[in-house]
Amino acid sequence: MTRQETGEPAARYQEQREQDAALSRRTLVRGLALGAAATLAGPALAQTGPAAPPTTITTPPRDFGPRGAPTTYFWDPDIIAVDPSFNDLAQPNTAIKRLYTGVLWAEGPAWSAQGRYLLWSDIPNNRQMRWSEDDGRVSVFRTPSNNSNGNSFDFQGRQLSCEHLTRRVTRYEHDGTATVLCDNYNGKKLNSPNDVVAHPDGSYWFTDPPYGGQLYEGEPDAAGGPSNAGGKLNPRIGQPAGFVPGKRELPTNCYRIDPSGRIDLVVTEEQVPDPNGLCFSPDYKKLYVASTGKGPGDTGPGGKGDIFVFDVGADNKLSNGKRFSDCVIDGVKCGPDGLRCDVNGNVWASSNAGRAVGYNGVTVWSPEGKLLGRIRLPEVCGNITFGGPKRNRLFMAASQSLYAVFTATQGAGPG
Repeated sequence: MTRQETGEPAARYQEQREQDAALSRRTLVRGLALGAAATLAGPALAQTGPAAPPTTITTPPRDFGPRGAPTTYFWDPDIIAVDPSFNDLAQPNTAIKRLYTGVLWAEGPAWSAQGRYLLWSDIPNNRQMRWSEDDGRVSVFRTPSNNSNGNSFDFQGRQLSCEHLTRRVTRYEHDGTATVLCDNYNGKKLNSPNDVVAHPDGSYWFTDPPYGGQLYEGEPDAAGGPSNAGGKLNPRIGQPAGFVPGKRELPTNCYRIDPSGRIDLVVTEEQVPDPNGLCFSPDYKKLYVASTGKGPGDTGPGGKGDIFVFDVGADNKLSNGKRFSDCVIDGVKCGPDGLRCDVNGNVWASSNAGRAVGYNGVTVWSPEGKLLGRIRLPEVCGNITFGGPKRNRLFMAASQSLYAVFTATQGAGPG
């Protein structure tokens, strides 16, 4: 039941919301102690307060899997409203669910509206996975995937993939063929395309950081390259005959693939070092770009875990670039990676807080950069997307697992 249905004043509703979601280890321990005391003392000792629900921050932590205990609280305790307006975005009578676990590093979730499936990358295993909405079945969708990272679908329903191994952006056509959209800029090989989004004008925008230049997620440079300066690593090991390793030649930039095939540089390394996730606002007048930490052999300025925003002009030129958020919450750096906007222009960002338990997951920001809410996951979250038949379900690719939760809003744009 929503605040509108109950008629409660906003302040009281938020107070109740916070009480329902109040979590602390002290409360849990106290509840366990009282339970033990009640067992010893018999029926004379009654329960004195509500029990705290298990969450990511309790010991033992909550089990998000299909066999875990159901969340009996109206609001999922790991969905946190920092600002009262988040109550209009979060869905109260639903819970975060782990849909699958067993990959090595989950990335690039993308929703196929026609196929009603969620596609994502398992980068180190060199494959793409698929979760089917009708029966929840998970299967290998494409292998090898050239160590694909970010995926998306364009306005014609065609899959786009950023490939680390081949250092290119690929589109899979409806007839089963594949088209290389971009593998170089001004004759120089790309680093390792990371994330890609489609624009209504038929163009594709993508980021090109250096993270694919490591053994785990792609291949290191040929001897002498930034990620293999000493030449001790052999990038041909494990690759098919004839594989020719590349060498980093470009800074970490963002590019636009024009419908004509022309490649335009839109964001330089000086503006956004180590660009990672990106997304457009619902009206396509703003571009958000996440700047993450330094990659292998990175000699540039290096990202600091911020989100930047630019105005997009009618000529596709960007202007007024500025830091949108430093992603510091309660003094904890919640490093952003994948980004998505909802239909109201709020920015949803995956969060990598490392070992700061309770801060990995998703952060949600207003168009003005105000923190609205958080979703806590038990794993570092690499990327997110909206999907489902109504595009109101948030899918979260987090380390070794895929999570999902229904929301009260819809994602903007396809895939």
